[in-house]
Parts: sequence; C-alpha cells; structure tokens
Amino acid sequence: MPQNPKDPNHPGRRVDWSHTQFETRAIRAGQDPDAEYNSVIVPIYQTSTYRHNAIGDFNGYEYSRTDNPTRTALQASVASLEGGEWGLAFSSGTAATREVATLLDPGDHILMTTDAYGGTFRLFDTVFRKYGVETSTADLSDLDAAKAAVRSNTRMIWLETPTNPAMRITDIAAMREIADGVGAMLVVDNTFATPYLQQPLALGADLVVHSSTKYLGGHSDVIGGMVVGNDETLYQQLKDLQNGAGSVPGPMDCWLTLRGIKTLALRMDRHSENGMAVAHYLQQHPKVSQVFYPGLPDHPGHDIAKRQMRSFGGMVSFRAAGGREAAMKIVESTKLIMLAESLGGVESLIEHPDTMTHASVSGTPLGVDGDVIRFSVGIENIDDLLADLGQALERA
Repeated sequence: MPQNPKDPNHPGRRVDWSHTQFETRAIRAGQDPDAEYNSVIVPIYQTSTYRHNAIGDFNGYEYSRTDNPTRTALQASVASLEGGEWGLAFSSGTAATREVATLLDPGDHILMTTDAYGGTFRLFDTVFRKYGVETSTADLSDLDAAKAAVRSNTRMIWLETPTNPAMRITDIAAMREIADGVGAMLVVDNTFATPYLQQPLALGADLVVHSSTKYLGGHSDVIGGMVVGNDETLYQQLKDLQNGAGSVPGPMDCWLTLRGIKTLALRMDRHSENGMAVAHYLQQHPKVSQVFYPGLPDHPGHDIAKRQMRSFGGMVSFRAAGGREAAMKIVESTKLIMLAESLGGVESLIEHPDTMTHASVSGTPLGVDGDVIRFSVGIENIDDLLADLGQALERA
C-alpha cells in the first residue's frame, strides 16, 4: 500500500518517522524531498496520467484517480499523525463517510450518536436506507443507552467525540467493548479533536474519519476528507472504492491540506487556549444559560475527555438565555467573529445550527434546539474575541 515516499538517498527504502514526536511528524512524515530535485516542500503533481517506460514498466503511478504523489504524501502524513498503518484521502468529509458506509451490506445496521453532524445522519438515513442499510441513534455518551441500542445486526457504530454541536464525550475504549459484543466495526469521526488532541485508533477504533476541510487544512481554503486505519482488509476494500468510485481530491487540495498540517499542533494549542477562555467567559455571562465545553469541570464528560484527549479544543457551544430569537440576534451581531458554516479555520466562525448546519435534521432526533449557538473559536487575540462576543451578547 502507498505510504511514505521513497527516501531519495536510499531508493526503495521508506522513511520511518514513528520514533519522532507529533510536532515533528506533522512537518516531516510523508513529506521527504522529492527524488528529482530535492524540493523541501512536496510538489503539486498536477497531472492526470504518467508515462510508461514500456508495457508494465512504470514508476508506481499510472493514472491520478488511482494514485498521485501529492495525495500519497498527504495520506502518509495523516496516517502517521493518527498512529495508523494507512490513510486514504477523499474529495470531502462526506465522501469519506460515504465510502466507509459502503463497506456495509443490505440488512446491516448503523448505530450512531444522537448528537452528530446532520449531514452524516442525512447520508445514512436517506441514501443508504434505499440500499437496505438501517440507521438508528442513541446517546452514546451514556454506555447503558449504547448497550441497549445495539442490535444483533449492528455492524457499525459511528461516534463523534466531542459531538457536534452539544460537545458530548464518549468513552472510546468502552465503546470498543460494546462493539466487540456484537461484532461491529467502531468508526470515530475525529474532526473536532484532530489527531493532535485525540487518537481513536489507540483507544480501539477500527477506522478514523476526518473532514480535512476543518482543522487539518485549517485555513478555510480547501475541501477534503480522510479515512485512517490499521486493518489490511479494510484498506484494500476502501482503496478499491476510492479508485472505483473516484471521489478523490485533486493534487492542489492535497497540497493545501499538507501545508495546513505543518502548523496543526501550534494551531490546536491556541484554539484550545482560546476555547477555554471563551467557555469561562460565557459561563459567567447573564445572557448565557448553559455552556457546552468538555474543558469545564462541570461538563458531564470532563473526566473522560481528560483521559482520552490532550486538551479540549476550540469548539464551544452555548444556549442563549433569551431563547431562539436571542440566539439568532447574537450570531447576527458579531463583527470580528464571522457568521458562517464550517469550522476549524484560523478565523473565528459562529453559527445557529438549527437554521444552518443542522437545518436538514430539524425536528428529528438529531435536531438542535433553537437557542443553541455553535462557536468555532479561532486563533485571534483572545481580548478581541471576548470584546466582540460581549457586544453581541448585549444586543440580545
């Protein structure tokens, strides 16, 4: 399977960065100088096809839907950061999710967390339902509820931890035991935490999924998705789907994501620092009735988050004390903080999930109450963020 590009000084040998720390691997793993010119940065191999020296004689690449050197570097990089044996890149997080769900057969059941990204539920409940795959939801942060919700035909348990947007925390290792009890695959969407803050494979996950559009890319300028794992059989199945279905990112998208990954550790430290400050500020504000942030000691999942995460990230959700109308007024009143969907960029984004990211599941078990606001806390100066947030809250 393609992993690290070859070491140009030792043809055929692959560079092993497993002995180095995360920050070093984010800059170097999968990104060694190219053999042709020793370029320090992985080149953008903007080509659709590759010349064969003769029939059957080519240098590992035939056609860029199948493989591309820039994509190979990205896949190796994210695999290394997640502690996985392999990684596969897709054209979006939704495309990555779709290909993982394609591993299932008619009659199989997906159990997913109640509080999850609405687009994931929509994909499972509309597209895959037509092909005989069942989907149900439960609060998987409650292990008793999780045990009660699994079925004899449950073949996949889909976690987000923290969840989107209520920031619930699920014990991944405990869910591994529940999955084993029914022979289910455990998949963790690690988009919110990133591999810097949490490594689900080490906790028992079979597959890790990312919308690399978010924190991995980190600059709101690229769309992409990733799947990472250790199992060779799953790799071959997903690799065949990646090639056969063709939902691959272009080389420029891969290059931009690699560019973002180099600063992932630095950014996540700042996102987490700012996220904690925002959570504390909101917790004391009279216009806020509840704050959802796993870094707060009174958060129900705080102890689990401390155990399985390095720190608590930059996503903060909260309830406006004045209800739905107040929430909508707040998100429309920020100036520095931009009203926009998506998350994980260096800039702060705020949104009203019920009418934006989760509008498609409004009124379903995955619907979000109208008084909830989701805040993707950026890396700007914290005093500027709190001042803008404060003036917006006063308008509610």
